[in-house]
Amino acid sequence: MNAGPIVVGVDGSPAGERALRWAMDEAAQRKLPLHVVNAYPYEPLADWTMTSEQAARVRSEVLVDDALRVASVGRLEFPRIIRHCVRGPAAEALEAQARDASMLVVASHSGSRLRQVLLGSTSAHCVRHATVPVVVIPPSDGQHAGAAIRAGREAGR
Repeated sequence: MNAGPIVVGVDGSPAGERALRWAMDEAAQRKLPLHVVNAYPYEPLADWTMTSEQAARVRSEVLVDDALRVASVGRLEFPRIIRHCVRGPAAEALEAQARDASMLVVASHSGSRLRQVLLGSTSAHCVRHATVPVVVIPPSDGQHAGAAIRAGREAGR
């Protein structure tokens, strides 16, 4: 059995927070380190917000710290946590960070079928390309309901 870390992707969403909590529980139970990954986009020629890469990285670090703070509430046991803020597309960053891991944990985000087919998804990419087992945390019931409402509105257009 691989004794590498458990890698989890966070993106500031409720689904990402659920994945982080699940991964923290699993890492603590298995006594493995937990690598918490956030990928941040930054393209200097296409980024019209006139922000520096350093500012984008700081936002990513704050996002990871906030997610860890939320996931830590009420927790008595913690795994060793290592933070990774990586520039680039989330799917490729997670795939690279998980190369020697025990598993990769990602959240499934709800969305319309059309959006998923046209744009793909980070979780689908990871399932297809990761070299380690991938755990996909499904959306909560509230997220499913929101997606159904959005899909209904999109269908009515």
